[in-house]
Amino acid sequence: MADGSTTLVVAGWLRVGADHRDAYVDACRHAVELARRAPGCLAFAVTADSVDPGLVVVHEQWTDESSLMAFRALPDDGAGGGTTLPDVLDARVRRYHVSGEGPA
Repeated sequence: MADGSTTLVVAGWLRVGADHRDAYVDACRHAVELARRAPGCLAFAVTADSVDPGLVVVHEQWTDESSLMAFRALPDDGAGGGTTLPDVLDARVRRYHVSGEGPA
């Protein structure tokens, strides 16, 4: 990002019932596949937390806000192919505008 541009990161977590977490992640597969093909998508993942059985981790990376909003405006950007998602009990997902980066 040496050209002064910013990257948009959407990251956080969702809490679902422990017995529904894997179904939630599976139901998101279609949305993940769509996002990864969308213009401006650099990364997109909805994954099961490796320790907490009721936690789903969300990570998205987009070139810009307009790409994210264009994806979200698509029909069926949530549940995969009409699959009903298990109820989300709690969530904290935020948008971050990143203006610099370096090795981790």
